[in-house]
Amino acid sequence: MARTWVFEPNGMGAIHSIQLLYAISGFAVGFLVGMTGVGGGSLMTPLLILLFGLHPATAVGTDLLYAAATKSVGSVVHGFNRTVDWRVVRRLAAGSIPMTILTLATLSFLDINGPTTRQLIGAVLAFALFLTAATLVFRTALIARYAARIGALPASRIAMLTVITGGVLGVLVSISSVGAGAIGVTALILLYPKLHTARIVGSDIAHAVPLTLIAGVGHWFLGSIDWPIFTALILGSIPGILVGSYAAVRVPETALRVVLAATLIVVATKLTFGLLPPSPNVVAVQEPAQH
Repeated sequence: MARTWVFEPNGMGAIHSIQLLYAISGFAVGFLVGMTGVGGGSLMTPLLILLFGLHPATAVGTDLLYAAATKSVGSVVHGFNRTVDWRVVRRLAAGSIPMTILTLATLSFLDINGPTTRQLIGAVLAFALFLTAATLVFRTALIARYAARIGALPASRIAMLTVITGGVLGVLVSISSVGAGAIGVTALILLYPKLHTARIVGSDIAHAVPLTLIAGVGHWFLGSIDWPIFTALILGSIPGILVGSYAAVRVPETALRVVLAATLIVVATKLTFGLLPPSPNVVAVQEPAQH
């Protein structure tokens, strides 16, 4: 007997369709993360805001727990491969964890669903996306120019700068969920130019786990987590990361970075224009109520 699906506006069919779209989005972001290595926050959070219309706080909170879950897997793999420098992780965490807690405490005094918080998250997110795009495009030039100078600093200065870097990442990630990927890796390459790239990436991922987990739990207490969306994203992202990682070796890295950077710039620009107040010359027209 044939089965007919009826999709009503508020029926189970519509709910399942939306969940499927979230899973597909998780797959797409996971695929890009697997290909580029850039943290999912710079891709997933804008997608949830711009495509699905989620409140920025809900998008950030949900993405933070999503990132904590996915990066935990990567951290375990890097741990087994001994590609984590725990000294670097401790220094980053010494700065990021206190600043994450302080940032969450500040957000708790604001109305998490209010217009002020929406503007704050949107502004920080746009800034973080522009900064991520810049690091993707100019990473090689930055490293060539500054890595040798910074690497020659005294060990105590390097340690202090690492803690400060962790603090900056803690603020960025807690507000926008962006920063623990391309920005963190670039900063570590500058600070530790003699450290193997695999250990740089492994250390960044290992540090991102407690950072995103603490920030995500904080957003959970603030009420800005959507658990059905979180579940759908996880189910879609796991196969996406696997397929993307397999395809990464078949696409030129430079081309990937340029395309991804251009995408982030477009998204950040759209977010920026969304923050601008409406023109005073534009008069809102209210449609008559339908009876």
